[in-house]
Amino acid sequence: MTPPGRSRGRSPGPGRPPSVAVLLGGPSAEHDVSIVSGTAVAEALGAAGFPVQAILVDLDGNWWWLPPDHRREARPPAVYDDPAGLGALGPFRTGAALDRLALGEPRPVVFVALHGPFGEDGTIQALLEAAGLAYTGSGVTASALGMDKVLFKRLVRGLGLPVVEWREVRAERWAADPAAVLAELEAFATATGDERLMVKPARLGSSVGMTLAHDRSERAAALDEAFRFDTLALVERYLAGARDLEVAVIGNEPEGLEVCGPGEVVPGREFYDYRDKYLDGRARILARAELAPELEVSIRRLAREAYLAIGAEGFARVDFLLAGGAIYLNEINTIPGFTPISLFPAMAAAAGHDFAALVGRIVVLALEREARRARPRLRPADLPR
Repeated sequence: MTPPGRSRGRSPGPGRPPSVAVLLGGPSAEHDVSIVSGTAVAEALGAAGFPVQAILVDLDGNWWWLPPDHRREARPPAVYDDPAGLGALGPFRTGAALDRLALGEPRPVVFVALHGPFGEDGTIQALLEAAGLAYTGSGVTASALGMDKVLFKRLVRGLGLPVVEWREVRAERWAADPAAVLAELEAFATATGDERLMVKPARLGSSVGMTLAHDRSERAAALDEAFRFDTLALVERYLAGARDLEVAVIGNEPEGLEVCGPGEVVPGREFYDYRDKYLDGRARILARAELAPELEVSIRRLAREAYLAIGAEGFARVDFLLAGGAIYLNEINTIPGFTPISLFPAMAAAAGHDFAALVGRIVVLALEREARRARPRLRPADLPR
């Protein structure tokens, strides 16, 4: 892997857009969603004049350089299960792939369109930093905090921001003493006044592995489903009739942040699960939610505070639940979806940013952050003795 001290290679001339490598897929349960997001990003950047290379990371962690015309054939995500059949160049293991990017002329900006673990949890961000590559979105720490719903809740609750009450369950404890875990969850449900509990993997998105357990008889199966995808489960109080609200935040510096929304998701099922999002198509997204002005102001303020709390950069989506007039900060997504039903680009569009302008701005924000980042090169004489 090329160290950060290497020269940057040729930069684009004045007025010329930078080269962009879009990462899509990834070794997570959100693989297919990421393919849809990444394909949309690559097509928009290409149409806007950016030199674009789409790179697929498969479920085994191999990297594949997709040919420029692959999108004529590859529409359903399942088509990408055979990247060699699409004419992709590869497979490359991660180190070799990063060297290939870092040694490119010109060196590209990496647009991270990977959802879930590896792509959204600080892992790929750390690898790109080590290779000295500019990349979109938040850095290592903010990505890790945003991906881990338990850590995020602990952090923002400590700052006085409102969150839904929760319990956390580790897979090893569930395996060792399920009766004790279920007894604790029964006491938790009794304290909330509702038998229903929301159970989800703590470090995953797109509602994968998420279950609404209606009563005690469904909790064990809900935990088993969550543990299919993670070793830590989040169990939350259920807010009956709550509205799902989302806010888009764009920018690097606190004084320059743009906050768009809130928008609203109106589920087509009992709650906004994976099937409702991506399979049935019954959910509706509203780029502007119907809210009292004072609620809009409060939600935007909380979104900005959550963004700054984890040190997010570039862009993120902050999600809320509104129940009985009370606002609850639900989670932050440092790489929100760019699919046709994703609310993040819809909220940006309502604020005047079309899709191509939005992804182009995200690339520019990545370059601005890279330009100001200090990477001191130490010599032996600089070390403490």
